[in-house]
Amino acid sequence: MGNLIVILGDQLSHDVSSLDGADVNHDLILMCEVHEEATYVKHHKQKIALIFSAMRHFARELVDRGFIIQYTKFDASDNTHSFLNEISRQLEQKSFEKIVVTHPSEYRVLQNIYSWSTHFQIHVDVREDTRFLCSMKSFADWAQGRKQLRMEYFYRQMRYNYNILMDGPSPQGGKWNYDLANRRPASTDSYIPAPYCSEPDAITQEVLSLVSEHFADHFGDLDTFHFAVTRAQALQVLNHFIEKRLLYFGDFQDAMLEGEPWMYHAHISFYLNCGLLNPLECIQAAEDAYKCGKAPLNAVEGFIRQILGWREYIRGIYWLKMPDYAEQNFFSAKRNLPEFYWTGNTKMNCLRQCVHETQQNAYAHHIQRLMVLGNFALLAGIDPKQVNEWFLIVYADAYEWVELPNVTGMILFADGGVVASKPYASGGAYINKMSNYCKNCTYNISKKYGKDACPFNYLYWDFLQRNRHQLNKNPRIAMMYKTYDRMPQDKKAAIAESASSFLSNIDLGEDI
Repeated sequence: MGNLIVILGDQLSHDVSSLDGADVNHDLILMCEVHEEATYVKHHKQKIALIFSAMRHFARELVDRGFIIQYTKFDASDNTHSFLNEISRQLEQKSFEKIVVTHPSEYRVLQNIYSWSTHFQIHVDVREDTRFLCSMKSFADWAQGRKQLRMEYFYRQMRYNYNILMDGPSPQGGKWNYDLANRRPASTDSYIPAPYCSEPDAITQEVLSLVSEHFADHFGDLDTFHFAVTRAQALQVLNHFIEKRLLYFGDFQDAMLEGEPWMYHAHISFYLNCGLLNPLECIQAAEDAYKCGKAPLNAVEGFIRQILGWREYIRGIYWLKMPDYAEQNFFSAKRNLPEFYWTGNTKMNCLRQCVHETQQNAYAHHIQRLMVLGNFALLAGIDPKQVNEWFLIVYADAYEWVELPNVTGMILFADGGVVASKPYASGGAYINKMSNYCKNCTYNISKKYGKDACPFNYLYWDFLQRNRHQLNKNPRIAMMYKTYDRMPQDKKAAIAESASSFLSNIDLGEDI
């Protein structure tokens, strides 16, 4: 009597722990495209297409390895469209010793899995997800007794543990972090390599037709789909980055340009998060490029920090703090998400660019997410639940474990400082420095308040004043409050009036 092995849609790795020791002659692998997962939020069309196509390709690879697969397609006539019912169907047809599944990436799915044992009266073996480099227990041990859970110190420990960019106990180059060297703006005449694009095969074409038919009312375009859907293709994306883009990534990782959504970024988060790539191979590929002289240290360190540091840290925070973390709202923000987050219909060019590119590609790089889309949501006081849902919907690499701490903690400071030591709030100057968006904007970046002024400029000061009772004791922004206090009263009044008028227009659904 074999096991029933359940593989979820973001566990598409041949090294996934649920397959460890699997018996090709007796075990049954269950994979299913279910309505409850595709629609618990209305995911971007391209995200659904990516996952379904990657699942189908992965299932075919398992069949080629000799495994027995039960794969339920979304439009199958007998699809029950829930994990619980799909498992029930298999248990009705055959007896199994146990159900085996790798620990899921989202809390709500874990609660579902915990119900299986009681519901089916069968043992459920929930195995650790060994694709991550820091176990949940190891992260909890690191966090134990610390007053502040700062990523930088976690990252240093991970560098040491895995001997990445190290000279014995010291970091190569003498510094742990080269972030300050990674903030050069790009220009319109910069050489930017084209991103890797895969041509949809017959399986993907079938999925694209399915998504077009069944998810027509979901956000996003589908005709620009070019994602990798197999491990072999994902490895090509990684190699393309190492060979073509890593050299420039360090200097320009914060840069933004109109019409250049991909810039010098790696575009591998989609594949890391669904299992087609594993983090250590990406880290080692970048480190090898540095050792061979193909990329500078600031680029390689910045890339590795995103994976070995930030990605592992964010996952640790999620499982350490859930389920209460999903309810955090430090500033008691309650404004509704503006409609232009869905349409891009706004006179603010930076927001328009980022929303349209998100709609077209199910992607925006981290500075667009943090310092444009997220910064506006923070300054405008938008309800964290609505912001979290939007980010979870629109990006193809978004799963709650990575989306929630990034949005609640890093973007909105809604956790009160668990992730970030201060709110990542900014006026328009940062966007102007790191992009060319302001050149084609209706608003004037040089004006600080008034009808024609860049809204980021006065919303920034209004945000600080509005939330002063929560932030007044934060030492990292004390200087900004001193600057505000030195302003003439008429300037303060003009800022308050500009912000009040602008935010009222948002509430009324006016064109802004």
